[in-house]
Amino acid sequence: MMKKSTKFMLSMVATAIALSGFNASAEEQEDGINIGGAVRVNYGYKDYSEASKDKGGDLTFDMAAIKFNGKKGDWGLAAEYRFTSSTDYIKYGYGIYNIDPEWQLQFGINKVPFGNREFISNSWWFGIPYYLGFEDDHDVGVKAVYNSGGWHTDLAFYKNAEYGPTENKRYATDLYTGTINGTEYNNEETNQVNLRQTFTAEHEGGSTTFGGSVQYGQIYNNKTGNTGDSYAAALHLDSSYNGWNLQLQAMQYEYDAADSVDSNKIGVSVVSWQYEIASKGQAYSANIAKTFKTDWGSVKCYNDFGLMTPDVDDSSYDNSMQNVTGCAVSAGPTYTMIDFVMGKNMTFSTANNDHVGLPEMGDDWDKRVNINFGYYF
Repeated sequence: MMKKSTKFMLSMVATAIALSGFNASAEEQEDGINIGGAVRVNYGYKDYSEASKDKGGDLTFDMAAIKFNGKKGDWGLAAEYRFTSSTDYIKYGYGIYNIDPEWQLQFGINKVPFGNREFISNSWWFGIPYYLGFEDDHDVGVKAVYNSGGWHTDLAFYKNAEYGPTENKRYATDLYTGTINGTEYNNEETNQVNLRQTFTAEHEGGSTTFGGSVQYGQIYNNKTGNTGDSYAAALHLDSSYNGWNLQLQAMQYEYDAADSVDSNKIGVSVVSWQYEIASKGQAYSANIAKTFKTDWGSVKCYNDFGLMTPDVDDSSYDNSMQNVTGCAVSAGPTYTMIDFVMGKNMTFSTANNDHVGLPEMGDDWDKRVNINFGYYF
């Protein structure tokens, strides 16, 4: 049976997708269907694992993806499906209707508009908001997108997550129904609304995007039939200047589930695994990057830091932290991310702390090296 870290390695995909040439929006294409995809392999070395050190790390198949983007007149579609060695799942799949040059509708499994408009991370490892359910999430619903004169508005309604609540094969983090570490959870997401507003100011050497996001939804208990709720709010900034990029984000969230066995925590699942997070807290992200142009492509070096502070009644709950220092190398159709990951009381990036924001086991920063190579077509 695969360990959770292996399953994570086999499933996780990072921000390189956004940089691939086949990611044009529907309104920028001529009529027709564009087909693209990617194949990725991953090398991981865990300093806290004797087996990993003895073998000099592990090289594994990460994933293969197929993407479709197309339009016919004012109508379009976008979809991506992924295959790993242990499972397969949809990332997104939605229809598009361009109402006019400023307004677009997206209906289906589309990206939830919360936080920084692209990612709040540069690395293959994502930022802490991803593990809480607030970065690069995709759910089933309808979204209206407005673009005009630097203003960007997203208004969305989501009926539920892309898969059922007992399923753990999924691209991004959602609430989970099942037993985790002896605690039974019966929660599922439903009837969620999102609003995000940003403004981009162009300036000499680059641009700066300021924004705010709010989210509110219901949590249905499929055992008792009762309903709780959840909310989240964030302020975010993404600024570029002469090859430098700064990302800042501060967010507050709370999952207030009905009939909880323990109201201080809640269960979530992602990439064929499930774990627990503090039901209420704050998350802070501070990322800096510098891109260097070359004759054959580019190199982006970065440092992503994330801090999660639990805000629950149990005083034994501890902060979670993650820092990723790395470089991303783009050359032709290839994109390689080389990351040095440090985690403290953080799921996936530490040896014994399979949670975010719960009581810490030990008091150390765990370290690992990760190299992800992708070929895009």
